[in-house]
Amino acid sequence: MIRPARPSDFDEILEIYDAARRFMKASGNPTQWGDTEPRVEQVLEDIRLRQSYVVELDGRLQAVFAMIPGEDPTYKVIEGAWLDDAPYCAVHRVASRGEVPGLATEIFRWVLAQHPNVRIDTHDDNHPMQHVLEKNGFVRCGRIWTLSGSPRIAYQRHSGSDHI
Repeated sequence: MIRPARPSDFDEILEIYDAARRFMKASGNPTQWGDTEPRVEQVLEDIRLRQSYVVELDGRLQAVFAMIPGEDPTYKVIEGAWLDDAPYCAVHRVASRGEVPGLATEIFRWVLAQHPNVRIDTHDDNHPMQHVLEKNGFVRCGRIWTLSGSPRIAYQRHSGSDHI
């Protein structure tokens, strides 16, 4: 079940991000989140703004992500081209414990049911996420840069497109 994150979920959310950072390092992506991303302040802000969502199965949180409607400042400049300029929501900070296969597909299916136009980005070294995005019909649109200047691969998908 996907639901908005609650303040009482905070400790479990941090556990999920810790597991995701370990997985990222083990799969050749040690720099995207390093040891500290997403920062505690960002996690709390996502919960406060009700843009943090969790996947809960049998009373245990298995995954977390942020779904943020409206313009994302990091998506204003792209080396390449977005599919369109229509209103969109951005998905950020997708992470799971790694215990349940297929959660990313379920997350993307749910997000696309909430919003018809979705943008997301990932690090060059995050090959597992690139694979999941492309498998789920996201189109590689080009390159964007985070506010700290780090490059990311930018993807977009409309709910009416194939897959999922």
